[in-house]
Amino acid sequence: MSVTVSFRIPRKLKEKMDRFRGYVNWSEEVRRFLEQRVRELEQTMAIEELEKIIRELPETPRGTAAKYVREDRDSH
Repeated sequence: MSVTVSFRIPRKLKEKMDRFRGYVNWSEEVRRFLEQRVRELEQTMAIEELEKIIRELPETPRGTAAKYVREDRDSH
């Protein structure tokens, strides 16, 4: 199901777009742009949420990573 969205653009821009009507499907162009922009915003928000979660994680004691690496090596 789809809905109609309308917005205003300058008259001069519309006149220029009309010249390319046979070459460009403007509704498809705008639809693709909006889909891409929404994807970008979703990704940005997801990254911001992950960064917030990471900032809130407790710090691990110094040397923890080295300890785990040694344990892993020794177990093989």
